[in-house]
Amino acid sequence: MKNITPKVDLIFKKLFGVEENKDLLISLINSIINKEDQVEDVVILNPYNPQHCISGKLSILDIKAKSTSGQRFNIEIQVSDEGDYDKRALYYWAKLYTEQLETSNDYSALSKAIGIHILNFTSITTTDKYHNRFYMTERDTGVRYFKDIELHTIELNKFEGNTKELTELVLKIKSTLDIWLAFLTKHNLLDKDNLPPELNDKNLKKALGVLDVMSLSNEEREVHDSRLNWLRIEASTLKKRYEEGRIEGKIEIARKMLLKKLSIDEISEITGLTIKEIRKLV
Repeated sequence: MKNITPKVDLIFKKLFGVEENKDLLISLINSIINKEDQVEDVVILNPYNPQHCISGKLSILDIKAKSTSGQRFNIEIQVSDEGDYDKRALYYWAKLYTEQLETSNDYSALSKAIGIHILNFTSITTTDKYHNRFYMTERDTGVRYFKDIELHTIELNKFEGNTKELTELVLKIKSTLDIWLAFLTKHNLLDKDNLPPELNDKNLKKALGVLDVMSLSNEEREVHDSRLNWLRIEASTLKKRYEEGRIEGKIEIARKMLLKKLSIDEISEITGLTIKEIRKLV
């Protein structure tokens, strides 16, 4: 179904959070975590259940999984920008870690917990990196004494940028994670039967095939469409803010040029502002 998008949390979990697509989840996890933590198999602890969809509203659609070696994973794709997301991510990690400990166990039963947060918005404004890894280290020496804590943030819009064509998308592909991000952001550009060499991956082909035949109930469709509508509104808002920021920047430059006694015609040619817009600044 080309009219559904995997970066909507409902579709993401319906795709990655079921037993028959466990190989896709393993590929996604391994594309994000370090080499020493690579997993061969996982158990999905909270598989997708359509009954969670009630009256068009869904609970948090994260995916919890446990590897055969004991690591715990919490994977969440987040559509909307929420305040204090860093605190939310840390809280989810804490729950994932402590849920392992039953009354009959001691602390040795605790295994590493890894939080993976795929975000459809910019949460970290101090870097252009779209994949950031966080650990707890000693401030001066960098020693990782608390080795069980690890969180990842992946910001889709930083990867996607202004990409509109398949040729532009291909240039971004440097890793398996990039292949998955291409799928999440630009699946509509991809044809599983005609993929360029950089994207010719068996897991991607399967994901595209599953998406093509995926069916939604009326309740699921309602939730998907409401999430997708939010994405469109947010994209429009961000574009408007970007344009407003560009204009403000041009106006500031024009003011400085006026102070330097440049002619209005020269300022218009350099900044792209109209003569009428520049005269309002005089």
